[in-house]
Amino acid sequence: MRLRVVALGLAGCLPLAGCGSGDGASILAEDTLVAGVRPDLPGIGYRQRQGGELEGLDVDVARAVAARMGKKVRIVPVLAGDRERMLRDRAVDMVLTFWVEPAWKERLAFAGPYYVSYQDILVRDDERRIRRVRDLKGRRLCAVAGAGAAGQVIDKWRIPAVPVSARSYDECVTMLRSGDIDAISTNDTILAGLKNREGAGFKLLNARVGERRTGIGMRQDDPGGCEAVNRAITQMYQDGTMPRLMRKWFGASGLDLSEVAVPQFEGCS
Repeated sequence: MRLRVVALGLAGCLPLAGCGSGDGASILAEDTLVAGVRPDLPGIGYRQRQGGELEGLDVDVARAVAARMGKKVRIVPVLAGDRERMLRDRAVDMVLTFWVEPAWKERLAFAGPYYVSYQDILVRDDERRIRRVRDLKGRRLCAVAGAGAAGQVIDKWRIPAVPVSARSYDECVTMLRSGDIDAISTNDTILAGLKNREGAGFKLLNARVGERRTGIGMRQDDPGGCEAVNRAITQMYQDGTMPRLMRKWFGASGLDLSEVAVPQFEGCS
């Protein structure tokens, strides 16, 4: 795999002990980090069997980040609609698979992004009417609470799809299989994980629209902790860990991983 290196904009204080943490307690003082991971995304965060542990890209990333910070990590499930509340209530220290968007940056800090993907579309194998994002006009599109992907299609790109509410992507897949919706649109990695799990019956369109910058959501009162997470992500690209994890979880999905770009960081301030 060829790694395209883009300059990382790591700003702020560099020594771990010297970083300010605002008014709240910093994760730098904790022995164990609590990382929130979506439990409804195969390949990213998912339980293969009832009572089993969460596994996927985000679980591996959380463990790798914590290890590079010299800390342990505890993984907890967090649904999309609960992410901000759990950060605000200090039930978690960080939440993975969080799009870095201006509206969310008003309320949260973001480390990373830790990978860059694109928004894509998943449809049934026998679907012939939908081939690109503009074909979603008038079609029933799954809208997962708190995720924002359907809003990108309808509000940002002004394509008048018909949103159908769901609490998780598992519900979306069930509705897509039954014909209650026509399409699911979100990160290509999320859709690749769903396709891997479901096997036959679905196809990924490889529409590659709307670059998605996926970061780690954190509280705004801990810039030092956020910068420490940024340094850990940088190390994961420098030592080849991040490309290896992408191949591990999505290499069999048909997702193009020939070039994994190092994301451009924005800094935590």
